Amino acid sequence: MTILPRAPIALAACLLAAAQAPAGDFSTFQSLGFSSDGKVYAFEEFGVQDGSGFPYSNVYFIDTEKDAYLSGTPIRVRIDDEAADVAEARAESRDKAKALIDAHKVLANPGVLAAFNPMGEVGADRKRIEYLPHAIEPTPGGIYGLVLEEIPLALSHACRDITPDGGKGFRLKLVTRGGEAADTVIHEDTRVPESRNCPLSYQVSGAVTFNPPGADPVHVALVLVRSFGFEGADGRWIAVPFRP
Repeated sequence: MTILPRAPIALAACLLAAAQAPAGDFSTFQSLGFSSDGKVYAFEEFGVQDGSGFPYSNVYFIDTEKDAYLSGTPIRVRIDDEAADVAEARAESRDKAKALIDAHKVLANPGVLAAFNPMGEVGADRKRIEYLPHAIEPTPGGIYGLVLEEIPLALSHACRDITPDGGKGFRLKLVTRGGEAADTVIHEDTRVPESRNCPLSYQVSGAVTFNPPGADPVHVALVLVRSFGFEGADGRWIAVPFRP
């Protein structure tokens, strides 16, 4: 009889337990781009829902002047079939978004993913991010810095039993502008939208920049919201446009 070493057996058991353990769903972020005048920004998030195992893809189009969704958006696709894959959901959402993608030519103006700090990065500061807005060297201008603060807000009726410690929104401040100290609030929640599904915490996770010809630069702060999920915390993306 062959006796296997204990270490490999223990490792196999740990891997099996990890594979079987319930887990939430953190969507993957994909920046699409801007309209040529910077007035529209689009991005996609996609993944597989926890609990159901259904693949999904959401495409967002944001009016960067009003900080609001374009009419008829977001475009949300979920395929209620565990045998389907993410590629099918993404293809369907892109097909539904094609008219807006073409009308605003966002794929022609990707901008710069100036900083990206996803949930898996170890040791990252979840409440602060700093970045340079141009993808060239030497880089003109200076550093930009954003700080996120969580703020207490009233709970929705649906969340009272899920997050009894209270509702959470966020405030986002520009604290460094071109290397100089700043203190500008660029976003502050006054309520928690139901689409956030009982938020547990927020993280400032990145920044996208664009310099439209003949117009002011546009920056977009990327906020990752952790919310209550079926098997654990879920992660979804919020894009906050501002002109620094």
